[in-house]
Amino acid sequence: MNLQAFMAQNVRTVETQKIVISDRFIGEDGQPIPFEFKAITSEEEAAIRKDCMVKVKVKKHLTVDRPDQEAFLTKLAATCIVYPDLKNEELQNSYGVRGEDVLLKTMLLPGEYQEVLNIVQEINGYGKDMNELRDEAKN
Repeated sequence: MNLQAFMAQNVRTVETQKIVISDRFIGEDGQPIPFEFKAITSEEEAAIRKDCMVKVKVKKHLTVDRPDQEAFLTKLAATCIVYPDLKNEELQNSYGVRGEDVLLKTMLLPGEYQEVLNIVQEINGYGKDMNELRDEAKN
């Protein structure tokens, strides 16, 4: 077998994706403005996951760390969104919030927010099962 396909210089990069999340965000031309999403590295994902651990009491004197899945997905989404810039202070001020994750949940309707979570999971490879990957490789 040839390992060349696995060499860093030969791996296909994951391009950013522009996707319209809502028809509520309209540009000067009257058209909906797409959000722009990027994939992150496994190292970045691990840091977000670690940041979203919470202590849970399982017995009287025993606590364990458990992931807060909702916080994880929100922070993952906020990290993967390139545009709009959720770190922008002016944008946060316009919604009266602080923090990218809070801004994201505030500016989107529930269905729009769920769509963002779905896109972020897919762009980072969570949505593909082995059969889909095998089919893609055949084509």
